[in-house]
Amino acid sequence: MHSPIQIEDFSLSFPHKTCFENFSAQISFGDRIGIIGRNGSGKSSLLKMIFEKNSDMEIASVPQIIEDFDSLSGGQRFNKALSAALSKNPALLLLDEPTNHLDSHNRKSLMRMLEGYFGTLIVATHDRELLRNCVDILWHIDDGKITIFRGNYDDYMNEMQRSRQSILHEMDLLEREKKSMHQKLMKEQERAAKSKSSGEKKIANRKWMKMVGDLKGMKAEKSQGKKLTTIDEKKQKLSEQLSEIRLPEIIVPKFHLSHRDMGDRTLVYITDGTVGYADEIILQNINLSVGSRERVAIVGDNGCGKTTLVRAILGDENVLKSGDWHLPNPRDIGCLDQHYENLDPKKSAVEIIAEINPAWTHGEIRRHLNDFLFRKNEEVNAPSKNLSGGERARLSLAKIAACPPKLLILDEITNNIDLETRDHLAEILREYPAAMIIISHDEDFLREIGAIKWKIKVKFTYCYR
Repeated sequence: MHSPIQIEDFSLSFPHKTCFENFSAQISFGDRIGIIGRNGSGKSSLLKMIFEKNSDMEIASVPQIIEDFDSLSGGQRFNKALSAALSKNPALLLLDEPTNHLDSHNRKSLMRMLEGYFGTLIVATHDRELLRNCVDILWHIDDGKITIFRGNYDDYMNEMQRSRQSILHEMDLLEREKKSMHQKLMKEQERAAKSKSSGEKKIANRKWMKMVGDLKGMKAEKSQGKKLTTIDEKKQKLSEQLSEIRLPEIIVPKFHLSHRDMGDRTLVYITDGTVGYADEIILQNINLSVGSRERVAIVGDNGCGKTTLVRAILGDENVLKSGDWHLPNPRDIGCLDQHYENLDPKKSAVEIIAEINPAWTHGEIRRHLNDFLFRKNEEVNAPSKNLSGGERARLSLAKIAACPPKLLILDEITNNIDLETRDHLAEILREYPAAMIIISHDEDFLREIGAIKWKIKVKFTYCYR
């Protein structure tokens, strides 16, 4: 048990952006809170702030990127870290993107564990299933503030859609009323003009005072003008309300992954292959081929050897291999791994792209980065180590796209990216005509991009199609 936790005036700002300001809330024992928001909105930082404020209580935290256990896969690292956290029997458990590296079996185990967890849970995640089933309070970080909603993700999205549709309906009614008022005003002005003309004739005949005609026209215009002003003011207020209802799926990033003309040939061909390290064989009897226009998904449980196989294809000297291997030149392979090791943490986005294409002008580099949602000077000039996980994923893709590979290898590409980026990435990869090898536990994503599965059934057995 723990006493209610008071959060008072939490603020988070960086030189290039303000994530949130003056956030206050109370966390009661047993609350199950999901933190949502776009990449870089400050979810991980908020978890750290809560941890630091309450470090004197029974609290455990599992971060998004786990540095320990570097010989293990991402899923194995998480399971180790989670086991260590739960061994403390914490009253408050903080999790940052816990499902990122988990296979289907471990995902189900995590969901069951969270459903039965007795304490207070705060989890930052993009995982729709987790948001639906394991939390009942949402903190949505967006547009410099945090909105609190009681209910799960589907409840929240439905409420946002209803509010949005209600405001749009009101604005439509006001627009119709404005058009109707405008038409009435035009008719009044027409009548006033006729009345004035008639009045001028009567004045000329000494039968009408001049001011009467003028006053009638002015009165009509003033009355209708006030009504139109009121309508415009109402529309402005509704527009402000509408701008506050920012659904997570509104922004759709632009990606452009081109490729060199490959023709039709086999890029990867492995027969009776074995991979492992100096003290251990990881996989054997590997039989795998990838054509120049094929997309192959390598799937299997955490720790079965998927990443080791990819490292062997990339020519990693630490991975020992035997058998018949025909592979592309390493410089013709683009790879995005789950830890973004293709990025120099000290270099900025501009510097990273300039190294890939030295002939590009600064304007060309900025246009390229703009397609990957790097638009502000502060964003493109910041060291990559200061970027969020999703931002590093986008920068890694920008680097790959700056020098299009013959073979694109994606290792858990949907980890750390928000829902909008994931959905748009699937659209782009569906159209990408070159060869791909994908490691992913995201079954929906693999289905959306049309990947053919090669399953590593268990350790020490061959891959089968």
